[in-house]
Amino acid sequence: MQKSILSLLLLLVLSSCSEKKQTKDLLITGYIKGLKKGTLYIQKLKDTTLIALDTIKINGDSHFASEIDIDSPEMYYLFLDRGVSNSLDNNIAFFAEKGKINIETSLDFFSADTKITGSKSQEIYEEYRKVVSKLIDQDLSLLEKKFAAYKQGKTSEIVTIDEQQKSILKRKYLYTTNFAVNHKDSEVAPYIAIAEIYDINLIYLDTIQKSLTPKVSKSMYGKQLDALIKERRETEK
Repeated sequence: MQKSILSLLLLLVLSSCSEKKQTKDLLITGYIKGLKKGTLYIQKLKDTTLIALDTIKINGDSHFASEIDIDSPEMYYLFLDRGVSNSLDNNIAFFAEKGKINIETSLDFFSADTKITGSKSQEIYEEYRKVVSKLIDQDLSLLEKKFAAYKQGKTSEIVTIDEQQKSILKRKYLYTTNFAVNHKDSEVAPYIAIAEIYDINLIYLDTIQKSLTPKVSKSMYGKQLDALIKERRETEK
């Protein structure tokens, strides 16, 4: 009996020692239903170019994992190279941060089926996108109507649609500003200011920048927002 207990304890020790420990700041795991062969790239923007941080070969097993060092929350991209088949649905944007993030989706609906867990920044960003996506859909619908009006020479209708589009843009700018100020302790705040409303009146960018917590202000996106404001001030003198 004693030998059996000792053998079991030894087995548990060996098992725990054999487990791979996370050695970097960020562990990304995931599963892509239906993907049997292809290449995944974890990417991020550097200047204006997407660079690969890791390359993952998929050959039979639809699960994947990647470990990366990260300084502060940042927008990353999971890009799928399907090989012989072509598709425009190849990219998933996600807000990466230190810890563990899991991404699950399917091969057929790569971006539409995406479920991302483990990132608080991603949760905040998804909350923002829910509202903004509706505004974008409204604008696209108006764009279709405007195109039809152009073809039919309906000048007055085009003017009306233009005003409606300006109203949607104003709503987007105001919502983004308010969202950023209300989430001043998240790196999502300076990110959406840079990515979504970089050309808004400087008063609003200043409002966002001054509302940021010291930690967020010193982050990568916080510094980029500060640089954007300084650049705008110089060019608009």
